[in-house]
Amino acid sequence: MSILLDQALKSEVLMKADPIILTRMADAPQRPVRWVHSSEVLDIAPLLRGGELLLSGGQALGAESAERRADYIRELAARGIAALALETGPALPAIPADMLEAAETAGLPVIELRRVVPFVAVMQEINSLLVSESVKHLQRGDQASHAMAAELAHGGGLDQLLTVLADRTGTGARLVSPSGVTLGASAGPAPGGVVTTVDVPVRGVLAARLELVVPDDGDSGLARVAGERSVDILGLALLQRMPPGLKELAGIELMRAINSGSQAWQLRQLGPASGFPTDGKVAAVVIRSTGAGHLRPAVDTVLREQVPHSASYANNAELIALAALPNGHSSRRALANALAAVDMPPGSVVSVGPLGSGIDDAPWSLAEARRALDLAAQESGPRNSGPGNSRSGNGGVVDAEAFAVELLAQESLDAATREVFVQRQLGAVVGHDRLKRSELLRTLTVWLDTGCNTAQAARELHLERQSMHHRLQRIFELCGGDPRGTGRLAALHLATRLARL
Repeated sequence: MSILLDQALKSEVLMKADPIILTRMADAPQRPVRWVHSSEVLDIAPLLRGGELLLSGGQALGAESAERRADYIRELAARGIAALALETGPALPAIPADMLEAAETAGLPVIELRRVVPFVAVMQEINSLLVSESVKHLQRGDQASHAMAAELAHGGGLDQLLTVLADRTGTGARLVSPSGVTLGASAGPAPGGVVTTVDVPVRGVLAARLELVVPDDGDSGLARVAGERSVDILGLALLQRMPPGLKELAGIELMRAINSGSQAWQLRQLGPASGFPTDGKVAAVVIRSTGAGHLRPAVDTVLREQVPHSASYANNAELIALAALPNGHSSRRALANALAAVDMPPGSVVSVGPLGSGIDDAPWSLAEARRALDLAAQESGPRNSGPGNSRSGNGGVVDAEAFAVELLAQESLDAATREVFVQRQLGAVVGHDRLKRSELLRTLTVWLDTGCNTAQAARELHLERQSMHHRLQRIFELCGGDPRGTGRLAALHLATRLARL
């Protein structure tokens, strides 16, 4: 459930703050607000889900640099929050122009609250309204689902089920296959308006998409909830109409078994039934995306083009797959490059697991791919899969093999041991960065990751070669000399990798 930003600003308690939208965005008042949250923490973005109206008193922002304020705006915009409302006062007399410029560039509405109001009261009033409306929508959504179940029990087909759903939600309803073929539609003319789409999987496979056309005066929140509540009923109806083949079912069960870490004998039974060889090189793929179900047809197409055998399975916001790689590492690199070219929703992340020697290694490759995604999220950006692999618009493909050292250390060394080792090897460098706000540790990390190639490291860091040499000289002074040609090189490289944890 959500309300429009304009409705939130016109709530009784927030009106007392005399709010005004400062950013020039025509659609700002129509932004949907899913929740109201308050925080003075500048690193709040990772804790937000999107759709929030964020309230802040501006105390922390008033003392920050223009660059940090711009980063704060960009981080919030990347999370998809509805708007940022800042209270001006002694700590922040006015919202800086650089923040507003960054907000307009990032597409984030910024609101000035020109009078002081208790944020707790704002959250209580608006969030209570949102919760109340959500409960009503859930109740009505369940009623629609029950009515559809009764219709299905009496022999109703897809058209009849969709007509029940349309009548209960005041929408036009249509069910289409992933390729766009209409499978069923509600009776009567479809109203014009906004289309709400809901995935309808059958046994983990995207079988259809439910399209609900919400008229201009309709309730899109109800349509979304009722559509999601009807997925199981529509899935049953589809299963009666077009049951999946045995090979497809075996592939789904194979991926479920791999996902649950089943024993090797189970995988060796399911593999041949799904057409997947039990021997030969394999690697798992993990895609985390809000559109995981939508992505499956495109990913399956890539798998068919790149490898002789594959299986996939969509579960919630994650799509997992297993690929047979007859040419080992070269096949794996080609697959990673092809996945990087797939058009995915913003925020999607992809990981290719390490090369396994057979289907027995599939659960391990899948687990390592997931761990690599978690580690990559701690860094500024995922590493490329290999030479020639470019990062795509969704952030690129994470190579689990490039995280082998971190994965091993995370599994075999406790946090205290890792911290002591990093401190002993790089304590002076870390201390210099903390005191001088420098980037010596990052410089050393990139230099070591490029095989001590100073020119390449300078390019990746966007530094002049002379500046790169000055940084390295300072690093060597802090670390006890140039490590090249000594046993200390491996220790320093390991320490920079452990520091990422």
